[in-house]
Amino acid sequence: MTTNTNSGGFRDRTREVVLAAVRGLVLALVMPALSIICFVLAAVSVALIPAGLGILTTPAVLGGVREVADVRRRLADEWCGMRIRSAYRPLPASANPWTRTLALLRDPQVGRDVLWLLADMTAGFATALLPALLVFYPVQGFAVAAGLWRVLGDGYWYGFVPVTGQGTAFAAAGLGAVILVAGYRWAPALLTAHFRLTRAVLAPGQGELTERVRVLTETRKDAVDTSAAELRRIERDLHDGAQARLVAMGMDLGTVEMLLDKDPEQARQLLARTRQASVEALGELRDLVRGIHPPVLAERGLGDAVRALALRLPVPTEVTVDLPGRADAPVESAAYFAVSEVLTNAVKHSGADRIWVDVHHVPDGTGMLRISVTDHGRGGAVIGAGSGLAGVERRLGTFDGVLAVSSPAGGPTMVTMEIPCALS
Repeated sequence: MTTNTNSGGFRDRTREVVLAAVRGLVLALVMPALSIICFVLAAVSVALIPAGLGILTTPAVLGGVREVADVRRRLADEWCGMRIRSAYRPLPASANPWTRTLALLRDPQVGRDVLWLLADMTAGFATALLPALLVFYPVQGFAVAAGLWRVLGDGYWYGFVPVTGQGTAFAAAGLGAVILVAGYRWAPALLTAHFRLTRAVLAPGQGELTERVRVLTETRKDAVDTSAAELRRIERDLHDGAQARLVAMGMDLGTVEMLLDKDPEQARQLLARTRQASVEALGELRDLVRGIHPPVLAERGLGDAVRALALRLPVPTEVTVDLPGRADAPVESAAYFAVSEVLTNAVKHSGADRIWVDVHHVPDGTGMLRISVTDHGRGGAVIGAGSGLAGVERRLGTFDGVLAVSSPAGGPTMVTMEIPCALS
C-alpha cells in the first residue's frame, strides 16, 4: 500500500512538473511576441494622436492590449489558481473617439497593462522559459551521452561542459541529471513566480482600492438620500391624494346616513359622488404602487416593462429588447426608472416626433446591461445639477452604472446607460 501511494505521488508530481514546463514553453514562445506587437502598436498609436489618426486607432489598440492582459489573468487563474484583479474604469460605448481615447489614457489600469507588456517581454519571458529549460534541456544532455556528440563535432558545449569525447559526454549527461533534479524541484514554483510577476504589475494598488471605497461610500450616500426622498414623496402623495379622498368619502357617507330619511334624492347623489371618489382614490393608489414598483416589471421583467412604458407615451416609441434572462430585482427597478426619467425628459424637452429605445445585455466578463434612448429632437441635453439626468446618474451609480449623453445642438440625442450585472 505504501509503495502504491508513493508511486501515485511520484506520477502526480511528474505530471505537474511536465505540465509546468509545457505551459512555460508556450508562454515563452507565444505570449512575448504578442506583447511586443501590442506594445509597438500602442506606442505608435499614441504617437499619432496629435496627427488625429491616433484618436481613431488608440481605443481599438488599447482594447487589444486589455484582451491580451485578460488572457494572462485567465491563465493565471486556470493554471496556478492565482486571481489577478483588474480595475478598469467604465467606458460608455456611445462615447465619441476623442472621449474614449482620453478616458483610456487616464485609466491607471490601462497604464499598468502597457507597463506589463514591457515586463512580459523581458523578465516575464525569462521566468516563463526557465521551467521549460530545467525539464527539457537535460534531454539534450542524455542524447549527447547516448552518441549525439559524435555528430556535433568539436567545439560543442553542453552548458559549461565542453564535449570532446565519450567521457565529457557522460559529464554532460551528469550535468543534465542535476538540471533535471532542479527542474523536478523548482519548475512549478518558477511558473508560479511568472504569474506572481504578472500580478505585481497588473493588479491595482492600494490607492485605487481607497478611491474605490470612496466612490462606493458616495454612491451609498446617494442611494440613502434617494430612498429617503422617495419615502417622503410616497408619504406626501398618500397624505395629499388618496388619504384626503378617503377622509372626504367618510364625511360624505356620514352625511348620507343623515339624509336617507329626510332627503333620499340628495342622499343618492352623494352616494354617486362617493362612488366616483372611491374610483379616483383607487386609481391614485394604483398609480402610487406603479411608481414604487410596477407590477409588469415584477411579473414580466424589464423588457416588457419598458414596452408598456413606451405605449403610454404621447410620442411614438420603438423598443428593441435582447435580454436572454433577468437581472436582479434592484437592478431591473433602477434601470426601469432610469429609462422612465430619460423618456419623460425626451417627451418634455426634445421636441422629437419619434423615440428609439434599445435594451440588451453584453456578456462581457460579469456582463453589462446596456440601454440607449435616442431621439432626433433639438439636442442640447446635458448632465447638470438639478437636471433629471443628474438624478439618473446618481441612481445608476448605486450599482456602479454609468450614464453617457451625446446631444449636440440640433440633435440627435443619445442617452446610454450601462449597469454591470449578470442575468439569470
